[in-house]
Amino acid sequence: MSINGKYALGIILTFVLLGVVMLYVFPLTHLIPGSISNAAATFTYSRAALWMVLLTVFLYSLFIEKQPFLLWKDKAYSFGFYLKKVITLYLICAVGGAFLNFLIKLSTQEGTSGKLVQLSHIFRNNYELIIFTCLTAGVVEEFLMRGYIQPRIEKIYTNRYAGIIVSAGLFGILHSTYGTVGQVAVPCFIGIVFAVFYKTYSNIKILIICHFMYDFVSLMIINSIDIKHLSVF
Repeated sequence: MSINGKYALGIILTFVLLGVVMLYVFPLTHLIPGSISNAAATFTYSRAALWMVLLTVFLYSLFIEKQPFLLWKDKAYSFGFYLKKVITLYLICAVGGAFLNFLIKLSTQEGTSGKLVQLSHIFRNNYELIIFTCLTAGVVEEFLMRGYIQPRIEKIYTNRYAGIIVSAGLFGILHSTYGTVGQVAVPCFIGIVFAVFYKTYSNIKILIICHFMYDFVSLMIINSIDIKHLSVF
């Protein structure tokens, strides 16, 4: 098999494994009777499963592709550059995502995601789970979506835009389990912003920090407001 064929197989493997975790592991919380702590434990296992996906793909790149996991070597920047870019990326994603979500809700009148409501119960004052969830999303999703998939799509199609569009599209599709248009469109938008940044600056650490911060602020907002106000965010 050619190296491009191995890349394509690795991308399919990554997406399938992520899809299985998103679709079948988290929904097990619906089957758990009783306390929220049980659901929180099951959700924690589902996040742990995402780390296993990352490990599997890393081993695939090492032993099957025989290529570095990150095809684009991370570039070093100053602390000031990190600070400026993290803040800038966060503001673009937060403001742009909120505006896009507002337009979608205005045009579709869709309600709050049922999964988001369930998560609001699971995360209620569970700060360890919030931090673990945000860390998992930041590290696993960035390493897989941007670090692994984006450069390989670009290699396969010899087109920089293909890597940006496909990685952002897959990122949005993986969030479709939330069941709303907004929960797909906003991650797609964020995926495009992150993919353009990664192509331009080749630094995955900044994206991990920004992703963590975006999710952490969002979950802390969810943790601090009443469920009926979730649709606003």
